[in-house]
Amino acid sequence: MAKAEPGQRSLPQPEPLPPPIVAPRDVAYPGTLKLQVDATDLERRIFRVRQTIPLAGSGPVTLLYPRWLPGKHQPAAQVEHLTGLVITANGKKIAWRRDPVEVAAFHVDPPAGARSLELEFQFVSANTTGQGRVVMTPAMMNVQWNSMALYPAGWFTRRIPIEASIRLPEGWGYGVALDAASTRDGVVTFRPVSFETLVDSPMFAGRWFKRVDLDPGGRSPVILNMVADEPASLVMTPEQLQAHRNLVVQADRLYGARHFDRYDFLLALTDEMGGIGLEHHRSSENAVSPAYFTGWEKTAPERDLLPHEYTHSWNGKYRRPAELWTPTFNTPMRDSLLWVYEGQTQYWGNVLAARSGLVSRQDALDALAMTAAVYQNRIGRTWRPLADTTLDPIIAQRRPLPWVSWQRSEDYYSEGQLIWLEVDTLLREKTGGKTSLDDFARAFFGMNDGDWGVLTYRFDDVVATLNTLLPMDWAGYLRARVDDVAVRPPLDGLERGGWRLGYSETPSPYFSANEADRKITDLTYSLGLVLNRDGDLTSVMWDGPAFRVGLATGQRVVAVNGRGWSADLLKTAVTEAKATGKVDLLVRSGDRFRTVTVPWAGGLRYPRLERIPGAPDRLGDILSPRP
Repeated sequence: MAKAEPGQRSLPQPEPLPPPIVAPRDVAYPGTLKLQVDATDLERRIFRVRQTIPLAGSGPVTLLYPRWLPGKHQPAAQVEHLTGLVITANGKKIAWRRDPVEVAAFHVDPPAGARSLELEFQFVSANTTGQGRVVMTPAMMNVQWNSMALYPAGWFTRRIPIEASIRLPEGWGYGVALDAASTRDGVVTFRPVSFETLVDSPMFAGRWFKRVDLDPGGRSPVILNMVADEPASLVMTPEQLQAHRNLVVQADRLYGARHFDRYDFLLALTDEMGGIGLEHHRSSENAVSPAYFTGWEKTAPERDLLPHEYTHSWNGKYRRPAELWTPTFNTPMRDSLLWVYEGQTQYWGNVLAARSGLVSRQDALDALAMTAAVYQNRIGRTWRPLADTTLDPIIAQRRPLPWVSWQRSEDYYSEGQLIWLEVDTLLREKTGGKTSLDDFARAFFGMNDGDWGVLTYRFDDVVATLNTLLPMDWAGYLRARVDDVAVRPPLDGLERGGWRLGYSETPSPYFSANEADRKITDLTYSLGLVLNRDGDLTSVMWDGPAFRVGLATGQRVVAVNGRGWSADLLKTAVTEAKATGKVDLLVRSGDRFRTVTVPWAGGLRYPRLERIPGAPDRLGDILSPRP
């Protein structure tokens, strides 16, 4: 054996990467894929799949499992849940090999003369939340076709036709933005659509199912499809139904156009299936608590979900940032304009919730106060610009963060909302109320009535449309708020709207409902912390009172001022601290206990909006329904 010279180092060279996946072409795929899903294994929560993929010619084939999904803003495929893959051709099993770099790609060498590939596999969905989002329960399921199908590389997905069918448990109803061609022996077969349309058309199905027409006599159906853990959750009052119908009316009056031939709200009222709010062009996936209707007075924080996702049919699906449209579901997306895609959708979702009566005007103001307070205290704005948070779905993969107030998360949603409130009130102020963001919505999202394709846009298109409403340096105005590090939060829209942010010792009903819905005690604006029902710290404000004495997420408060933990006791202690100047906490971290004294004399603080005397109430006009 040769001996190394003194000081010698072995210096390797990189191995070449495998060949790239074949690029997609905008040409028709020569054949129709067939997809059969058996969704009846409720106890084990397993979807069993058969698929036929006609071959476009001879030679090697690459099959792709959808990875980059619109609305997810990140590579979100659960490819680890695809199991038992067996591929045959001409009646014989053939080998497949996974790409070592693009792990959602499978390479196959069909035998000579083969005309199609036959696939069998399972999608083994999560049995517990620790394994991913639960999509199947004994009472309902969320069928996301992207989890159930592969497609051939080399073609735009809009050019690949596919015919899907599904076997549901006996007696179950379903909602989906697809047209059924037949129902036979418990199997529903849908008319062929493009692979792109299929993935964009998920299904909710359930033992207890209800369908409601939200636009009777309208020019295109708008249906509310509901599933629930128990049938009692599906009971809605005439007033609740009318509020949901008002949403359709107010959206029509805002945008002046529809970019769908049908729209299906998919709504799960559940504690058992995983939460979701995901947009599609002709439908949306939504999950709320079982008490959404039956506990209406306490569910206001959930009731902007449907307006938000419905708005996405215009903003995000029809009008889409150019970098967020891709020809396949395995082409990486770039998220730079999410402050328009999601920020303005967050804005209109909250406005439409108020205009339709899904929430009261006061609830809408209280929700806005909560958002404004977050960004007035978002210390991470001192180092990280808003634009950088558009990459957060990719950077953080939507995992929990230890210091969200410092790290920032997907702030393009709600800080984006505040920026668009600034734009709206500025338009109203400068034009004497003749122009508003409503005019932008109609001009930018409401064009080409009846077109339900995709029309992409860039930053310059946003600026150009704003300049038709009010000529000014909109590019500089928006760039300063999005690209620059800014200590001052974007709260000018509140004051131009006739309101300012203040704090009181009593939470608004909306704030309390949000605490109850999230099962938390929120003392962000006093001690600088949030706790769950067990006293675990789920959020600690960076450089706030709790932070300064060494508290962090993952620790547990077990006693307050010498008495066993309870939320009410802690709130009482914060109030009493106005006299004592401190709150004593016994904190557990792992197997260690320590007493921590949090200096604080400010009492309880909860955000509210306060009217500016004599100022025009532009916020009131923004939130008022359009005749």
